[in-house]
Amino acid sequence: MKIGFLSRWNATCGVSMHAELIGKELLRKGHQMKVFAPYKESANKWWHHRIVKDDEDFVVRCYYELDPKTMDGGGIDEKKILDEDFDVLIVESYNSIPYRDVEEVAKKLKREGRNVTLVVHEGAKEDMGYSSLDIFDAAFVFDERYVRMLSGYGGNIYVVPYPCHPPSPSKREFSKDDLIFFSFGRQPPKEYDDFIKALDNLESKYDFTYRIVRSDGLLPVERKWLVQHQVRLKDNEEVYNYLHMSDIHLLPKGNTRKVVVSSTLCQCIGSLVPTVVPDTRHFEMLPDEKPVVIYKDVEDLERKISMIIENDGYREKLKIAAARYAEENSSSRIADKFLQVLRKITA
Repeated sequence: MKIGFLSRWNATCGVSMHAELIGKELLRKGHQMKVFAPYKESANKWWHHRIVKDDEDFVVRCYYELDPKTMDGGGIDEKKILDEDFDVLIVESYNSIPYRDVEEVAKKLKREGRNVTLVVHEGAKEDMGYSSLDIFDAAFVFDERYVRMLSGYGGNIYVVPYPCHPPSPSKREFSKDDLIFFSFGRQPPKEYDDFIKALDNLESKYDFTYRIVRSDGLLPVERKWLVQHQVRLKDNEEVYNYLHMSDIHLLPKGNTRKVVVSSTLCQCIGSLVPTVVPDTRHFEMLPDEKPVVIYKDVEDLERKISMIIENDGYREKLKIAAARYAEENSSSRIADKFLQVLRKITA
């Protein structure tokens, strides 16, 4: 098939990572691909969306996102899309995409006999600016919460989970030479508070290092066991290099009422490094056999970190569950699920 993506690309966000994981699997499976991405000067206005790699030959930058301060503006050089040869367009929809322009392009493509589908990243129906999902041939969502959220909005909705990086376990012996905790990303500093408080309380019990890699400024915290680096990790390989040098991955996330999944978890779970997360909506749809450790408060966090450190069987159980989750939702399998729907609507 000839498949187009309208999406963020080569950027530090979950939208870009989703498109890249699926798109690169489609290429490996022998399909042709063209990516329509936002202009770099527009993309880089968003704090959580930074271009980190050079574009491939199949990438065409052709649209402006909404302005982050006003949520106005935006636009698409639609000729760059309409003139390209593809059978179906996958729109990775998110809250700064120029909705009205996307809808117009979708209608024009449909009139030409081409198919248009949507991947919903928005966490609330009111965040979406389309007249209806009926303008798309199919809409992909990550779990049943999104189906309920989109009730009454129309559309042919298919549940396809967010893809995971396939299992790539570390060869590191647990806590060899040093016990190393690791976090990375651009989360607001307050979202690290529980981890800092818990490690403060565990300092007298264990010797450890907490390594934090941040792209947009270091935490305003100093501890003898805390090592911070300001680095923007550009790809999965760099992320996994850090994970494979670590013993416990501390994943910060804040509370939200919106429907949401953690793209960071899907990116990292294949490392099989024990991962600790807060009890937020990002993780509420994980299976009963949890592939991560979920904590409710600082006291619970301290107890569960101690279990990971001291209980070999507990760590092995986590590793097995993480491997199963990463394999069941591997990017290759998820790409196949996309293809099943794309073949159905283009038949």
